[in-house]
Amino acid sequence: MSNTSINHADGDIRGAFGTIRADDSSARHGWRRHGQAMLAIIGPGLITMVGDNDAGGFSIYAQAGQNYGTALLWTLLLLVPVLYVNQEMVLRLGAVSGVGHARLILARFGKFWGAFSIIDLFALNALTLLTEFIGIAMALQVLGVPKIAGVACAAALIMLAVASGDLRRFERFALLLVFLSLLLVPLFVLIHPPLGQVARDLTLPGWPQSGHSAEVLLLVIGIVGTTIAPWQLFFQQSYVVDKRITPAFLGYARADLWLGIALVCGGAVAIMAITAGAFADSAAIGHFVDCSGVANAIGARQGRLGEVLFAVTLLDASLIGACAVSLSTAYALTDMLQLRHSLYRKPAEARTFYGVHFLLVGAAALLVLLPGTPLGLLTNTVQTLAGVLLPSATVFLLLLCNDKAVLGPWVNTRGANLFAGLIIMALLLLSLILTASVLWPDLSDRAIRALLGYGSALGLAAVLAAYVLHLRKEVRDGFRIVPRTRLNRRALCAWRMPPLEQLAAPVLSTSSQMWMGVLRAYLLLAAVLVVAKVAELALA
Repeated sequence: MSNTSINHADGDIRGAFGTIRADDSSARHGWRRHGQAMLAIIGPGLITMVGDNDAGGFSIYAQAGQNYGTALLWTLLLLVPVLYVNQEMVLRLGAVSGVGHARLILARFGKFWGAFSIIDLFALNALTLLTEFIGIAMALQVLGVPKIAGVACAAALIMLAVASGDLRRFERFALLLVFLSLLLVPLFVLIHPPLGQVARDLTLPGWPQSGHSAEVLLLVIGIVGTTIAPWQLFFQQSYVVDKRITPAFLGYARADLWLGIALVCGGAVAIMAITAGAFADSAAIGHFVDCSGVANAIGARQGRLGEVLFAVTLLDASLIGACAVSLSTAYALTDMLQLRHSLYRKPAEARTFYGVHFLLVGAAALLVLLPGTPLGLLTNTVQTLAGVLLPSATVFLLLLCNDKAVLGPWVNTRGANLFAGLIIMALLLLSLILTASVLWPDLSDRAIRALLGYGSALGLAAVLAAYVLHLRKEVRDGFRIVPRTRLNRRALCAWRMPPLEQLAAPVLSTSSQMWMGVLRAYLLLAAVLVVAKVAELALA
């Protein structure tokens, strides 16, 4: 079955605010033409990025703000280039290949690695979706809405918004939620945290004076995991394919991505600063429980308006996060099984695609309503697990973006490969230190700093060595693909990946398979230890 028959790969680009005809790939001139194209393309980057400031994001950023003030704001600024490099790679993969992320992994790495990637995604997304409904339940509680009726209505809204059978309708709904996320601005003004302190902590890296380094590190990994989550890779690539964005419009899609990054990082800064301001000089500093406690603290300091604004933004974030995460899973599973999957199809035309979406949303809503579910523990665990499992997803992404059969002249530049390698090294180092802190609970702050220093030096050396070996391999194999700089725009925009079944199967060396296996085994161990560490902190 071809990708076209599965996913309506051909056709007009019908965005929320405009349409680009399928046969229109001409260069744009003038602000009016550029603006029309941008209005049609806008969506994938904004929805993916703002969807990442979801209930889990609110919880992690609020925890950082309550426990450590604005001392960890600098981590968000460091994540900006990481966000762009990761998401630009999947954006390029989707536009050039016309195939979803999950199916590419299966086709290029085989069933063994394809199964691992989809199992990781399914388990993590199911837990993440549960945290979205935890956020919905907490927001409704603050707003005084009955829990059962409110959660049921929210689940129905998420199901109906996705299952309209028209991508344009869904995109308009999602972008409305993106717009509502800007309610953080008046809340920020209402709390008025000290701008000078916010600016200093955002631009000058520092470490909180209070708290054990292992606890702070766990929170940093949670910030990384909620800001750069594996589901984003699968969702954005599939959404780009579903929206029919081609290489001719990658410039507009990248601009959309930058806009989304600005909103997600601005929102994260606002949440952390708002919470820090709400708990300034409070006895509750260092004793974060959940977002409802934050809402109550804002209400006690600024009155009912502040409390309502926080609850509404939390509800909004949870709704857009639930839509994106459930779609990410539905896209990936049906794409890998080569079943029909598209927001352009009615539920009767893509039963499995919408069935996965309905099942996940319904199960998450039901679990939240069950008494005794450890809501706070689940929220923190999910974000930290996302940070630990991210290196595995990034490795597959990097390998795909160097696959000349898939991307041709659109393969990664050498600079992008070097930066992606540094990202993987940094994520592995954080998870390694966390693992050490679990195995040796009495590990001193000095020892953790030493591990961070020596590990950074060794990791940098390993990345540079791998980079040099890659360059030597390029020279040995020859440059079979014409670089982008040597192609004119028309030829570059016309280059698309041939059908998957026509591509020669890639050959993974024994050493590559060995290192991928070692990475997989280590990350599974680290994930287990993360759960143990979070449970220990929760009980303490």
